[in-house]
Amino acid sequence: MFRITTRSAGFVGALMTCGLMAGSAMAQSTPEKIEKIGLMVQDMSNPFFSAMDGGARRAAEEIGAELNVQDAQLDLTAQYNQIDAFIQQGVDLIVVSAVDGEGIEPAIIKAKEAGIIVIAVDTPANGADAVIMTDAVQAGMRSCTYLFEQMGGEGQVLLVDGTPIQTIIDRIDGCKTVAKDFPGIEIVGQQSSNNDRASGLMVTTDMLTANPDVTGIFGMNDPSALGAVLAVEQAGKAEQIIVTGVDGSPEAVAELTREGSPFIGSSTQNPGKMVTEAVRIAQEMVAGNPPEESTILIESVLVTRDNVGDYAGW
Repeated sequence: MFRITTRSAGFVGALMTCGLMAGSAMAQSTPEKIEKIGLMVQDMSNPFFSAMDGGARRAAEEIGAELNVQDAQLDLTAQYNQIDAFIQQGVDLIVVSAVDGEGIEPAIIKAKEAGIIVIAVDTPANGADAVIMTDAVQAGMRSCTYLFEQMGGEGQVLLVDGTPIQTIIDRIDGCKTVAKDFPGIEIVGQQSSNNDRASGLMVTTDMLTANPDVTGIFGMNDPSALGAVLAVEQAGKAEQIIVTGVDGSPEAVAELTREGSPFIGSSTQNPGKMVTEAVRIAQEMVAGNPPEESTILIESVLVTRDNVGDYAGW
C-alpha cells in the first residue's frame, strides 16, 4: 500500500526539500525510454538488498530493460564511482539506496545533468527526483508499541541502533515517541550496530552486561534484532527478554516460528516493491508525468507470532 503521510514526511522533509528541488532543476533532459537501469544498494550481504535486487530484475524484465546492480558495501566513495560508471554506460535510470543521503548529492546532480532519472529507495538522497521508502517512523512506532505492550507497559529497554541514515534515525525516533506514552518503560541503553547480525550480537552483549535487568530490546532492523536474540540466548535470558525488529524479512519469519525464541515481532518493509515502484515512476516521468509528491511512503504493518502465517513476505 502506497500513501503519503504528512506526519512522517516531516521527519524527512527538512533533509530532502532543498536537494530535491535543486536537483530537479538541474536535470538537462529526460530519456525517451527506460532501456538501461542501474541499481545501487548499500550492502548486498543484507537480505533486504537481495530482495531489492529481485524486485529490480522483475521490473527490468517486464519492460525489456537492461539491469546493472552494484553493491556499495556501505562505502560512499564506491557509490560515487558507481554513478560515474553508470553515466559512462549511458543508463536511463539510477535507483539508489544511498549510504549517505547528503554526501551522495553531488554525484546525483552529476547524473541528472547527464539526463539520467535518479530515484532514491529505502532512504532519502538529496537531489533525487523522488524517494520511495517505508514509513520508517510508523515502523518504529508499531514495533515498539507491540514490544512495550507485551512487556506489560513497564521495564527496562535496549535500543540496537544502526548507521546514521535517515530511515534508521526515523525508526529510532518512532520508538522513542511511543516510549513517551509508556511511563513505566525506561530506555537504559542505545548503541549502534553496522546493521547486521554480527554487530547486533556484539553491541547487545555489551549493553546486557551493563544492564542485566533489561526485559525488552528493539532492533532497528531484523539483522540487528536477530543478533540481539543471539545475545539474549547466549546470556541465558531467553525467558526474561523479548525482542522486536523492523523489516519482515524471511529470517524474521523463520524466527517467529521457532519455538522458544525471544523474537516476537517485526514491522514490515517491501524492498522489492520499492524498486518496482521506482521503475514505474520513471516510466511516468518519461511519458511527461512527474510524480505529484517527491516522497512516497509505504505503510508498515506488524508481523507477530499470531499472524505470521498470513504474511506474504518478500
